[in-house]
Amino acid sequence: MQRGDGSLLIDGTRQSGQDVRTQNVTAVVSIANIVKTSLGPVGLDKMLVDEIGDVTITNDGATILKQLEVEHPAARVLVELSELQDQEVGDGTTSVVIIAAELLKRANDLVREGIHPTTIMSGYRLAMREGVKYIKETLAHKTASLGTDTILQCAKTTLNSKIFGKDSDFFAKMAVEAMHTVKVIGEDGKPKYPVKSVGIMTQHGGSAKDSRLLNGYVVMMGRAAQGMPSHVSGAKIALLDIDLRKSKMHMGVQVLVSDPSELAKIRAKELDITADRIKLLLAAGANVILTTKGIDDMALKYFVDAGAIACRRVKREDLRRIAKLTGGTLLTTFANMEGDESFDPACLGIAESVTEERVADDDFLVIQGAKQAKACSVLLRGANEHMLQELERSLHDALCVVKRVLESNSVVPGGGAVEASLSIYLDNFALTLGTREQLAVGAFADALLVIPKQLAINGAQDATDLVAKLRSKHHAAQTDASKTMLNRMGLDVYEGAVVDNVAAGVLEPTLSKLKILQFATEAAVTILRIDDMIKINPAQQGGR
Repeated sequence: MQRGDGSLLIDGTRQSGQDVRTQNVTAVVSIANIVKTSLGPVGLDKMLVDEIGDVTITNDGATILKQLEVEHPAARVLVELSELQDQEVGDGTTSVVIIAAELLKRANDLVREGIHPTTIMSGYRLAMREGVKYIKETLAHKTASLGTDTILQCAKTTLNSKIFGKDSDFFAKMAVEAMHTVKVIGEDGKPKYPVKSVGIMTQHGGSAKDSRLLNGYVVMMGRAAQGMPSHVSGAKIALLDIDLRKSKMHMGVQVLVSDPSELAKIRAKELDITADRIKLLLAAGANVILTTKGIDDMALKYFVDAGAIACRRVKREDLRRIAKLTGGTLLTTFANMEGDESFDPACLGIAESVTEERVADDDFLVIQGAKQAKACSVLLRGANEHMLQELERSLHDALCVVKRVLESNSVVPGGGAVEASLSIYLDNFALTLGTREQLAVGAFADALLVIPKQLAINGAQDATDLVAKLRSKHHAAQTDASKTMLNRMGLDVYEGAVVDNVAAGVLEPTLSKLKILQFATEAAVTILRIDDMIKINPAQQGGR
């Protein structure tokens, strides 16, 4: 409800029309400006310091935006957008934010010129559909047609813009080998490459080149007692979310004892309950016991005598993954339907071996030859915590990209080639439209050029000159049938030249470009639809 003067009867403020649209665009553009300089192989890093002084140094778009505590609701859409791109593809998080902001900026200019937002949204969606179709039909290349190194080149392209830099060859090979190791055939008969089957651990000390790929799943946890064996073959693994310490009375339970000798019996029974549970495990054939809770010294004695490995305080996430890999079941209780305690041997996970190894000052267990699925782990070494965190993020991005390329078998040239080619194509397509959508499609085409421009600027090159040369090549590719190979041309930001990026090995997954287009368009349309913002004032304390 409103009063006659237009003010609201609720305790809040209202903004509408062009004011709110301009405010949203300003907020979105300011977010994009933060990540702009981190785009590309020569992008710069950001240092983020949180409220307790923890430092994060990164150039990953999703990580930067996640660390920023963005309050503006429209800007928050962009933060969620980069996280979605990170989940779906693993790469392109910076590009998607920059394109979405540029689309919004140009849409706002069109609204000021009198074009209705609905017309712009319709034009943007049309341009996005045409763009996706053009990428799939014209720009995408099947990996089989480009040779065996294609997967490796995609991983290197991703890693070149990260902290690895000169070591991108080493880590690209590691990422490709890791993903091939965990290959499984899905129910539909197609190969799947689960990224979660590759564990990533970090360990201080050594250089990045000391990092290595371990065959098997690694748990950053040593044996609970030195008397236990360091290697077990034919491992049968019990996965427990159960405390194996002396049983104690629950809070609020009291036992009144009149005879002191009875007290000793109660204490003995408390020990016997845990001993009986351990005997259940050992009788079922378990020789590796992993629990999320504690194991006390009395219990360890039974495991040492039985020649079994036991670990305490293992992360629940690790146990879930081990259960999936070995075919075991994570148990939270020994109780059965009759109210007694029992342990079914079918709940044990099966693996060929479990071995304890030592790196620097820490012990870890390697589970090899799991029954259900293959697993491998990457042990990253580095000088300090900041470097290790960025190495882990970068390698995860590379693993995601390798997975997408292996599953889709389709790549596109990088270095702004796709954006420049799409810009020319959509410009020409706009001229075929006899409606107002022509302006929106034209604005969409111009907005895509922000990627090659920003790549050139970050590489300290003349952006205007390079983008003009790039557009000229792609125009020739689309107008002259004898020059279609020119649609592979992209930027070499190191030399400041326009080169054939397929030959140069600068490749990206086709899926990454498709998702960037789709997500950026949807985010721009979502924010463009808003023409009214009502902000409720926070309730005041004390009734004042």
